[in-house]
Amino acid sequence: MAVAGLSGGAAAGRQRGRTETVEERADRQWVELIQELRVALTGVQILFGFLLTVVFTPRFPGLSDTDRAIYIATVILGSAATGALIGPVAVHRQVAGRRIKPQAVIWASRLTFVGLVLLLCTLTSALLLILRVAMHDALVPALVAVVLGWYLLCWFVLPAWVRRCHTEEDHTEEEHL
Repeated sequence: MAVAGLSGGAAAGRQRGRTETVEERADRQWVELIQELRVALTGVQILFGFLLTVVFTPRFPGLSDTDRAIYIATVILGSAATGALIGPVAVHRQVAGRRIKPQAVIWASRLTFVGLVLLLCTLTSALLLILRVAMHDALVPALVAVVLGWYLLCWFVLPAWVRRCHTEEDHTEEEHL
């Protein structure tokens, strides 16, 4: 935060935000995005690795057709989430040195968001499958709905609320990637 107009050792006013060039902002946003991806990728890779082994367990042939369909959908969603969350690395690698980092950050951010939505779907689908197999109970859809609601609250509703409540009107969309 930059301090403007010092008077008698005290700040008369404060300027909000950062003073950085477009390139500096893109560099900072890229580093932040990579840190976020490290968290998401670890989770999706562990989950996807687990999902790939399920088909080879002795219990898999005994799954109902519905549970097999849920499993297949979950594996496809997990694969798609993995692709979207690794996508920003490919974007960066292919555009590095071309002086288009601000645009690369925008596209990498969009891929990350898509990856998070796909991860949300993967987790929800995996939870549905596991609870169906473990519980054989009519309570399963309600439990999955509660957990899905929690994911939505933590991943989308709360961040949107914070953004709306704490964003100044004169900031551009690009500053909030």
